[in-house]
Amino acid sequence: MNPIQNNPRSNRVIFITGGGQGIGRGLVLHFLNLGYAVATMEIDNEAREELKLLTKDKGPCLILEGDVRSENDIQNALAQTLKAYGKLNAAIHNAAISANQPVESLTLDLWNDVLAVNLTAGFLIAKHATPHLKNSEGGGALLLLASTRAIMSEASTEAYSATKGGIVALTHALSVSLGPEIRVNCISPGWIETRDWQKSSKATPPIHSDEDKSQHPVGRVGIPDDIARTAAFLVDPQNGFITGQNVVVDGGMTKKMIYV
Repeated sequence: MNPIQNNPRSNRVIFITGGGQGIGRGLVLHFLNLGYAVATMEIDNEAREELKLLTKDKGPCLILEGDVRSENDIQNALAQTLKAYGKLNAAIHNAAISANQPVESLTLDLWNDVLAVNLTAGFLIAKHATPHLKNSEGGGALLLLASTRAIMSEASTEAYSATKGGIVALTHALSVSLGPEIRVNCISPGWIETRDWQKSSKATPPIHSDEDKSQHPVGRVGIPDDIARTAAFLVDPQNGFITGQNVVVDGGMTKKMIYV
């Protein structure tokens, strides 16, 4: 029996990469709370097992092992999602890594690894999800996670920043290519506190100083729910006039001039 048939709140299906920790975990839990049937692809075994416990009895949630650097893994995860739920309404590429070190010591292998996870996987999700998203009632939605690092930087973030800038460009290119059947947007999170949203072996309690908070006009550091609520808005077909956009969710941090 198709598990979404017994869900009275919604019959929409969403696929999310990197759903085991951080913002990805917040996305999975938020969309389950909204009534979506969720499928997520997660490479980390500990994170997958914890997510199974966190999502138990919260609704249909397919937790898949896979590496977004592998085109075959992405194809298999999407195929399993279609087999389980029968359709796909939205997809989010959230998985990301960094290799922050001085540019003169950053190896080509590390550079390519960051590009593969953060940027190339977004292209692969779009490539293989598109045939299914085109069949979504009300139009399909593709959402990519960029970062405010696409528009501002700290030292030694070249690989990460380059991929997030690439996500912004990929977003508007895909929105033109895939419209009107599929809307494509991205979110650029600012400082989102995820230390307490990691797997148990890595999680630590967050501590924010008054200076940390004062960097944000809203007076606090962000949390994964801030991104999840924005994501839910952007993939909702009722908001079907929004495409090709980079939505910055940073508590106003990139608008405030900070002198050190």
